[in-house]
Amino acid sequence: MLNTPWESGSDLYRKLVVSALVTTGLGILIAVVGAVTDQRSLVLTGIPIIVAGMVCHLAGMVVRSRDTRRRLRDKR
Repeated sequence: MLNTPWESGSDLYRKLVVSALVTTGLGILIAVVGAVTDQRSLVLTGIPIIVAGMVCHLAGMVVRSRDTRRRLRDKR
């Protein structure tokens, strides 16, 4: 079986990835609805939500690299 980040990742990593996907998707949906209905306030509301999703994604990458370093250190 392949050793994917999802399989080898911690529970915190998985939670961060899922929350990043949901948050970013929600922000994109809000921004698209705002663009289609020509409501600038919705578009401007969607942008910070997208940014929050990206921050969750970056936090997940940090957690994943931390877990990898710990796993490599424990093997030594």
